[in-house]
Amino acid sequence: MGFVSARTDGGIPIVLGDKKMTFGTYTNSDGGQGGDIDTGLRVCQAIFLQTGASVSADESAVNETLPCDGSAVTVVNTANSDGTWLAIGY
Repeated sequence: MGFVSARTDGGIPIVLGDKKMTFGTYTNSDGGQGGDIDTGLRVCQAIFLQTGASVSADESAVNETLPCDGSAVTVVNTANSDGTWLAIGY
């Protein structure tokens, strides 16, 4: 199955002045080590990742130069690492 991300904000971004914020989860399986998150934003200016485990040897990281296309923000992490994300942009 590999990498899967999903928005958990009900598909409705939170408006912060002239910015929008979306959030969701990501899941790796079958040895997956990352993939693309579709933030639902046209442009992603910031993204925050939180690994789901209470202790993780390696945190997830964004493999992009921000700002970037919000439909495909590349994340890399250790195999089978799951977590949550929060993105800000427009």
